[in-house]
Amino acid sequence: MRGLRRGALLGAVLLLLFGEPWSVLVALPEWPVAGTVTGTVLFAAAMLAFPVLMYLGHGPRQSDAAARIGDGLLGAVWVLFSWSVLGHLLRLVLLLSGVDDPARPRIVAAATVVVAAVLLATGNRIAMRVPPIREVDVVLPRLGAGLDGVRVAVVTDTHFGPIDRTRWSERVVAELNRLRPDVVCHGGDLADGPVAKRRKQVDPFGGVEAPLGRFYITGNHEYFGEAQAWLDHMADLGWDTLHNRATLVERDGARLLFAGVDDPTGAASGLPGHGPDLPAALAGVDPDVPVFLLAHQPKQVVQAREAGVDLQVSGHTHGGQIWPFHLLVRLDQRALSGLTRHGSRTQLYTSRGAGFWGPPFRVFAPNEIALLTLRSG
Repeated sequence: MRGLRRGALLGAVLLLLFGEPWSVLVALPEWPVAGTVTGTVLFAAAMLAFPVLMYLGHGPRQSDAAARIGDGLLGAVWVLFSWSVLGHLLRLVLLLSGVDDPARPRIVAAATVVVAAVLLATGNRIAMRVPPIREVDVVLPRLGAGLDGVRVAVVTDTHFGPIDRTRWSERVVAELNRLRPDVVCHGGDLADGPVAKRRKQVDPFGGVEAPLGRFYITGNHEYFGEAQAWLDHMADLGWDTLHNRATLVERDGARLLFAGVDDPTGAASGLPGHGPDLPAALAGVDPDVPVFLLAHQPKQVVQAREAGVDLQVSGHTHGGQIWPFHLLVRLDQRALSGLTRHGSRTQLYTSRGAGFWGPPFRVFAPNEIALLTLRSG
């Protein structure tokens, strides 16, 4: 029965996702029969092929060709769905303006296609670019004067996957090194797939330069593949892997603890010792030393606040990636992007991420490399 319910839910979602844009773009009054039939066949074929492509691309077979097609289709149909729904508002405006059928639905269909095409084209360009720098000053009242002005570059959610972005990876590393940060952090969701398949895209990160440290934690997507192997590989590239542990950074007599915890999905991964363990990461820490915590998901700030963490840095949300998906993200996470305060001491910085998952588009959710300048109180 559980399988039947899941199948019924999947069918209902597919019918809604593909049926809504079909109703706006194809089911037009006084439209030639050949056009209606052709459009219906195309939408039906796409709807039936979509789950197959996603299973082949992101299931056990990990077919990059299927993933590229399925991911592109997902992005396109989501944008068409969203703007088809908004098209009903335009239809109402046209109705109140006295525009009659068949012009009214045709205007809505044309507007939907044009808007979707523009958003997909610009969204792909944004997703594939080297992320712009987002500079933020963060005041940590307990930070000593010797570390005042320390600069931390944050890159997260690179999601190296079916599209070969080796050149993009090299350009991101060049941009990081151009910034000359003191510390560089990767906040998880490094790659989708096994090390053997994605290491070519990841290996340029071995060239990142940061005199005070390079720190990496796991995201949820590492646990869809080889989390421990990715931790080992990043350690081989010279990164300090904060797998429920911490490293103390000192300069001019001031100290700052960089701690990291696993993503919550690690607890159900079956890997021994995986899953977030903040008490273990902070064990034996001098309570007077401020804590900079890497935790992939913003909602982990609940535990960070209870532990008296000064600053948590997270990713995971992608800023919603493709509008209006951010509305669903906000239902699950404490923050979508930027700097927020949680309690009297704890602050949270949520990065929109550098890459993308799945559809190679970002719509109203630009990517970023965050450059955090820490200021003492």
